[in-house]
Amino acid sequence: MREGRQYVVMGIFIAVGVVFLIRLFFLQVVDTSYRSAAENNAILKVTQYPTRGQIYDRKGKLIVINAPVYDIMMIPKKVKIEDTLAFCRVMGLTRSGFDSLFRVARASKAYSRVKPYPFLKQVSNVDFARIQGALVDYPGFYATARTIRSYPKKVMANTLGYIGEISKKKLEAPGQTYYKQGDYVGISGIESSYEEELRGKRGVRYVLVDVKGVEKGSFKSGQMDTSAVSGEALTSSIDIDLQQYAETLMMNKVGSVVAIEPSTGEILTMVSSPTYDPNMLTGREFPINFGPLQKDPLIPLYNRPIQAVYRPGSIFKLVQSLVGLQQGSLTTTAHLPDVGPMGCHHHSGAHNGLHNAIQFSCNVYFYQAFRQYIYHKETGNTFKDSERGLMRWRDAISKFGFGRTLGIDLPNEKRGFVPDTSFFNRVYGKGSWKFSNWYSMAIGEGELGVVPLQMANLAAIIANRGYYYTPHLIKGVGKEGKIDSKYTTRNYVGVESDKFQVVVDAMADVVRAGTARLAIIDSITVCGKTGTSENKKGKDHSVFICFAPKDNPKIAVAVYVENAGFGGVIAAPIASLIMEKYIKGEVNKKRKPLEKSLIEKSFMPELPKPTSIVVSKKDTTIVKKEMKVVKKDTVVKQAEEPVLVREIKSNR
Repeated sequence: MREGRQYVVMGIFIAVGVVFLIRLFFLQVVDTSYRSAAENNAILKVTQYPTRGQIYDRKGKLIVINAPVYDIMMIPKKVKIEDTLAFCRVMGLTRSGFDSLFRVARASKAYSRVKPYPFLKQVSNVDFARIQGALVDYPGFYATARTIRSYPKKVMANTLGYIGEISKKKLEAPGQTYYKQGDYVGISGIESSYEEELRGKRGVRYVLVDVKGVEKGSFKSGQMDTSAVSGEALTSSIDIDLQQYAETLMMNKVGSVVAIEPSTGEILTMVSSPTYDPNMLTGREFPINFGPLQKDPLIPLYNRPIQAVYRPGSIFKLVQSLVGLQQGSLTTTAHLPDVGPMGCHHHSGAHNGLHNAIQFSCNVYFYQAFRQYIYHKETGNTFKDSERGLMRWRDAISKFGFGRTLGIDLPNEKRGFVPDTSFFNRVYGKGSWKFSNWYSMAIGEGELGVVPLQMANLAAIIANRGYYYTPHLIKGVGKEGKIDSKYTTRNYVGVESDKFQVVVDAMADVVRAGTARLAIIDSITVCGKTGTSENKKGKDHSVFICFAPKDNPKIAVAVYVENAGFGGVIAAPIASLIMEKYIKGEVNKKRKPLEKSLIEKSFMPELPKPTSIVVSKKDTTIVKKEMKVVKKDTVVKQAEEPVLVREIKSNR
């Protein structure tokens, strides 16, 4: 019995010994975590940031390049600073600034005592040259190379956009695995739309360091390193010289210019005025300049060509003509009654058909044309007739891109506003409204709202006689010049091509002998239409859309200048000079005085008494008198759904 117990005890001891041997083998041979932990005390993992893709204009000129900068990283556990003031002198910091940086670091969720953390971001080449030699004297600190954007031409800021540190919301977005705290991403413009193509792919480098953090060479001869992959280059449709010229013409003016190549939908120039130098929002200048730009009452960060919603004015008579001709409620030779609630320009022969009505911009004619469209084949002047006519009209003009986004490759495009029956039901009450409540839309006033991009696209539609390509700013991605197929697909507007001829001929006469004679270009037939959009707070806004040449058009342009008055005096010559510059390569010497005059003209608003217009979905209490607000033609910040526009006074 005793002998049996002896064997049991011996068996237990042997079993325990075997377990220990197996565990020891696993720890020393199989499991490498302890070895890795030991190696990490001497191995530094350095992120290799890729070069962001550069951006070229349509002629191959660089418009966005990269400039080298450095992030000074720290591993808090290894940091040793014997003389804080000396360290501050090296880094170019004050003592309070030094303390602030450490407080911010410790408060960050990404802060760890054993992991690298950015102590000083985006140090310039010049400053790094001064810091580099002394950095080895401060254990726990090292430098990582980065790049920031730089702009050789100080133009196109709103379209290009800017990059900034990734937000918490985007960092924590579902499915997001690429970005880390402290990474930089495109925030607006092209930089945001093409973030995935531009950003490239990070790499990693493992280096051996001594106790002071000084590099002693690559770990395992670089076998574990991965190279960073640069972002893809973008070829823009923009003509940077034309862009610069257009921005010069728009100096000291509030408004926008959009020029499109009709045959492709490529945007040749896109101006938002006033603007800013894009270099102001790069590197360490970003936090200094962003606040003042954001608070500027002229809102230079606001991209007017795709975000500002205006009433189109008389340029909308072109759309009314086309949809009326297609429906059959309007003919080219129809003599419409010379009566209506609208005043008209003093001209002769304007009622002798559609051609003259467009040439001389006859309000009375288009009131009657709109009325005939709404009540076409209806039984009488009733609410139901008005309701059906309105929705039929709304559907027809939506095919031109109004009341919806066009799909440009930029974020935050607004869709403008085209009212429907639900809108008027909220305003007046169901069954309590008809055509007489909203007839001013006949001439592009009243409740209508369009963005400048839609205005330029209308000119391109007429230039193409019935179709358009989705407007876009990038014509090629990478070496292969890839592009989304939606930008090479024709979008037809539902009006037969033969219906466009009378409109095109009339637009040519608008410039030749109508309301836009300042848009005449020697040896080129320009087709255009002026607009003067009402503004109850000051001078009316100047509007002009056009294309040239008349046959085989090369460029379509929309110009909108706030507070500049009649469309034929300011917007028309600006558009004409831009077209001449693009088609001929230079402006005729005879037109230089006109060019000089336009550059020198200023239409800046008085800033002490600004007004802003906001849109609120929550406002369900709407009375009839508020409809007057819709007729105030100021920039509208559009909500996601069609709602009433109400005016409030700003304290700014």
